[in-house]
Amino acid sequence: MAKHTYYYHSDTDDVVNSHDQSYSLPDDYTILPTSLGAKIWSPIVRVIATILSWLYSRLIIHIHIIGKEKVKKVKDQGYFIYGNHTRPVGDVFTPLIIFPILNFYAIAAQANWGIPFIGKFVMPYAGLPVGHDIKQSLKLIQAIKTVINKKKGIVLIYPEAHVWPYYTKIRPFDPTSMHFPVALNAPSFTMTTTYHKPRFGKRPKIVIYIDGPFYPDLHLNRKKAQIKLHDQIWDTLNKRAKLSNYQYYNYKQK
Repeated sequence: MAKHTYYYHSDTDDVVNSHDQSYSLPDDYTILPTSLGAKIWSPIVRVIATILSWLYSRLIIHIHIIGKEKVKKVKDQGYFIYGNHTRPVGDVFTPLIIFPILNFYAIAAQANWGIPFIGKFVMPYAGLPVGHDIKQSLKLIQAIKTVINKKKGIVLIYPEAHVWPYYTKIRPFDPTSMHFPVALNAPSFTMTTTYHKPRFGKRPKIVIYIDGPFYPDLHLNRKKAQIKLHDQIWDTLNKRAKLSNYQYYNYKQK
């Protein structure tokens, strides 16, 4: 039996609020800080976060990962990851045990910068804040270009935007979510979190599937290329999500 029920009006509802949901970064906020302190602290916090993630993911909740080896196909190249957003904390840290950590970044809502400790000591070094206006959005675009083209790094995107804990389906997202892979001609992977009946207890067994790489079709115009890539990502996420066989939380539409 499900442990909790979430009620929602539409697929775009935010059913979980962060510590400071209205938190906003100032316009002069620096994405990808380059100060000496940032250069020293960034690898340190990444290693610490990865160790904690490994301990939590492997020893406590026993996450199983399938397809991790597929990312080796794009070695020495920047790429994107698209995942379903179903774990408020896990979606931040679990990817660190799957993908290379030194140039790993996640696009996230600015509210995450308002979370105590994480917002100050983690997000500035591995987070790319969604812009609230044109000026901030342009800064985000430039930062993503730097990560993919110059750093040969990784950008994680949760196209559903809002986290729905333990949700077992894929919520609709717009083809414009594929803007960056198409514009930068970069490959993409999917990271689908699925939930399965546990052998003991009530919390579900978690299995994460990695699929890809998916490449934009350069023979199409930008809009059609986004739609084609969107459909590939969407179909793959849905195919994997259907493997879930355990519903830990209920979701009911009002």
